[in-house]
Amino acid sequence: MTTIVPSLIIAESFPRGILPYLLGGILVGGGAAIIYLATGIIAGASTFLESTLSYVSDVERFNRFKYIRSRGWRVVFTAGIVSGAAVYGLVLDPGIWTTDVQWWRLLGGGFLVGIGTRLGKGCTSGHGVCGVGSFSITSIVNVATFLTVAIGTAQLVEALGVSP
Repeated sequence: MTTIVPSLIIAESFPRGILPYLLGGILVGGGAAIIYLATGIIAGASTFLESTLSYVSDVERFNRFKYIRSRGWRVVFTAGIVSGAAVYGLVLDPGIWTTDVQWWRLLGGGFLVGIGTRLGKGCTSGHGVCGVGSFSITSIVNVATFLTVAIGTAQLVEALGVSP
């Protein structure tokens, strides 16, 4: 009986099987490691977005030397994230783009994530993948905060009976 229960928990937690998540983790972690080893730059998506904004903005924070110097390959990296998700969603799993959540909630959530990214001095990919992987105390605290707030918000939304 004890071996059946963990199998049910794993099957429920990973409805598509473990392999896609394992492969995704290996690719993300490997990519972040390669970028760091090759350039010394932590591969956080918010930093990559800031360097991309240096093409279209005169704001000083987006035009720092380190962003200008490396923005060419960072734009390719950012485009790869977006196009990779699009190809996956359109070709491999077309149903992935459907949601019952209203557009204004998605927009509001994106806005709040942007604020949190600025307040936390980085995004979940920078802190969660790269920062925790390098044992950064700041990143560990930030990831614990991200998770606590996300779990608390999800519990509150469910308790209030809010639906998409």
